[in-house]
Amino acid sequence: TVQKSDFFFLKGTITSILSRLGLSRYKVSPVKNDVFSEGISLSLGKNKLVDFGLVNKKILKHFGISQNVLFADFSWDTVLDMIKHNSVKFKDIPKYPAVRRDFALLLDDAVTFEEIDRIASQTEKQLLKDVDLFDVYQGKNLPEGKKSYAVSFTLQDENKTLTDKQIDKIMNKLQVNFEKQLGAELR
Repeated sequence: TVQKSDFFFLKGTITSILSRLGLSRYKVSPVKNDVFSEGISLSLGKNKLVDFGLVNKKILKHFGISQNVLFADFSWDTVLDMIKHNSVKFKDIPKYPAVRRDFALLLDDAVTFEEIDRIASQTEKQLLKDVDLFDVYQGKNLPEGKKSYAVSFTLQDENKTLTDKQIDKIMNKLQVNFEKQLGAELR
């Protein structure tokens, strides 16, 4: 049987390519163009390395395509330039561990990763270090007009170890804000 590729597989492939090229300290942010209905952008400093995600349904419809299409747009000139100038930089290992927590969110089709990223950043400005979209699912077993996002949140206090109580409080605030502002449901 042929296994369908999905967002998670595409992301893994892209991060493997960048890792093999010695580029692994990139920033993850929501993609900002009309090609993708769901997508993320990886960059180093102000230099975009790649945009990738699910192609916008309007584009697919125009070409008579009914299935999901995954697409990655590498900025190869930038990637090659970064490899040439990629000097190894060291910084102290943080004394206090980072903590990752995941949410599987059921959302309306119109909600974007950019909105989730913005709400998360507004909810917790100090301890939230990273927000990442690691899987997108649309289709069977979901209500009409809905999609599922798997989103990770990295929390870290550089001055002390986070307690379970602090982490739970932040995650509860995030959940409430996603529910209020986006109509999200935890899966």
